[in-house]
Amino acid sequence: MTLKKDLGLLEVFCISSGAMISSGLFILIALAYVKTGPSLIISYAIASLLVLPTVLSKSELVTALPRTGGDFVFTDRGMGPIAGTLAGLAAWFSLAFKTAFALLGMGIFITLFNPDISDMNIKIIAVACCLFFMVINLWGVKITAQFQSIMVLALFVLLGVYVVAGSFFVKHEHFYPFMPNGFGAMLSTAGFVFIAFAGMTKIASVAGEVKNPQRNLPLGVILSWALVSCLYLIVIYITVGILKKPVFEQSLLPVSVGGSLIMGNCGLVIMSFAGLLAFITTGNAGILAASRTPMAMSKAGLLPLYFNSVSRRGTPWIAIIFTSLFMITIMLCIDFELFVKTASTLKLILFTISNLSVIFLRRGKSRFYKPTFKSPFYPWIQIAAVITYTFLIIDMGLVPILITFAFALCGMVWYFFYAHLKVVREYKILRVIKKIANLRSKGYMFDEEFREVFVARDCQGEARFQEKIKECLFLDIKSHEKSRGIYRKIAADLSERLNIEAELLYNQILSKKNSPSILGSTAVIFLHIRGSNLFEIALVRSQEEAVVRDEFPSIPATIVIAASFDQANFYIRALKWIVQITRNVDFEKKWMKAKNIKALRKVFLDVWRERRMDYKEVCELT
Repeated sequence: MTLKKDLGLLEVFCISSGAMISSGLFILIALAYVKTGPSLIISYAIASLLVLPTVLSKSELVTALPRTGGDFVFTDRGMGPIAGTLAGLAAWFSLAFKTAFALLGMGIFITLFNPDISDMNIKIIAVACCLFFMVINLWGVKITAQFQSIMVLALFVLLGVYVVAGSFFVKHEHFYPFMPNGFGAMLSTAGFVFIAFAGMTKIASVAGEVKNPQRNLPLGVILSWALVSCLYLIVIYITVGILKKPVFEQSLLPVSVGGSLIMGNCGLVIMSFAGLLAFITTGNAGILAASRTPMAMSKAGLLPLYFNSVSRRGTPWIAIIFTSLFMITIMLCIDFELFVKTASTLKLILFTISNLSVIFLRRGKSRFYKPTFKSPFYPWIQIAAVITYTFLIIDMGLVPILITFAFALCGMVWYFFYAHLKVVREYKILRVIKKIANLRSKGYMFDEEFREVFVARDCQGEARFQEKIKECLFLDIKSHEKSRGIYRKIAADLSERLNIEAELLYNQILSKKNSPSILGSTAVIFLHIRGSNLFEIALVRSQEEAVVRDEFPSIPATIVIAASFDQANFYIRALKWIVQITRNVDFEKKWMKAKNIKALRKVFLDVWRERRMDYKEVCELT
């Protein structure tokens, strides 16, 4: 089973927005006010601008590689499997802690109505909510997204009511003195509230489940950044304008208190309900996003294979359950304050890596990196972000940095003891593919881009490959025949399909530049065709082993692939599948025993569907 593409622009916007509006708006305002006074409005504006480079960088990355996994996929492709392992584990760890913290944060609102509730009861309520969201996520990403959309839209409506009603109660004298603790305190507070915007890019983790990702992902994320940033600033302006300084010092829920001042007890209930909705949307989006990272790492061979299991409803059920149970363990057993700071440090590191990935991928000049959205002001905005995030990481303190370092060390140990050999095997297979494709890499990163293509599971690509095999030319040569006669027949058939002169194709097949790549008992010939959207395959069986070239031994199977340049990605995937087929231990036997062309097609497709790759043979081949 594969993940379903059920998310549209509205769902992208709501998941991104819901992941951001929680403690940053309903709790952090009080703490920030104590630090810098009314100038916290400027602090939030600065924090919003600080996150913009990552918003633009991730928008570019997801249009180039709209795959499930988010930070792991970007880092793995841009910086290698070791960095990918560390980024994947860090993203999962950070999201899990932040989501667990959001679920526990709902307890603060419960204390408004029941001040005597115990910490354990709050944890039990948070665990129940986590289990509820786990069931929602298991039910299907479409149901999850619809649930998220309803809650986020309701949250926007309630905050809109608060802004409109509160605008009549604003007192401008509450804004003086505007910067009581100085300019430095305002800047420091900007770093403190930066984490309020960190959840915005969670949607990148579910990019593989978005319809028309080249449009909906960047548009949804940028709209979310713009509208939520404006909402933050307007709500803060209203809250500061209607509440006096002692309220911020005495209560962690200034928006709820502001609601009671505007509309009495009804306002208190409405804004407390809005706060609960905000934490619920963060929890729901957190489980959705966090569970996709172990799935993507499993697909790449960096975690056990069972994390890649997808249910009939198109959800990574094992990853969802495992992530939810991890969050429950966190809520019940771990003291949060230090680990939340560590999670924030990891998030800043991930933001830094995302910006570096854009630089590495662009400088790599790979023909496979073609984002439909490109970050403006490259590379200066990315460089500025890396420098800024580095200072924010330092500002987190020594202990979170040391814990982060220990976390990275554990991640490297996991990579070298579990994943290293698996990744090496993948590289062996890639060398076979590149040898067939007559492609030459320039350095390590080119291998990484091929590796990402290799580990991808593109349903549309698989369906297209299957259709090509069903309708492609099959020649069954029963008597001994020289290669030129076979190539004449192939060129004649392909010329009709590609609308290219048969003689031109024939000469191209014979050209030394297109010398066949021999894989055991199979020869693969690639033809580069001028034009666009052109891709055809021809397969030949010779029961008396036709001669492919005078300098090569006779072989029973010949595969000719003709493709235009714009089909490079599909061509690489097709090559991967052909390598899988030809290296199957039973392929040659089944191929030679097939009675007719219909049986030959069936053999080719059946072996491909088994998807069994003898890695040892491939490694020996290279």
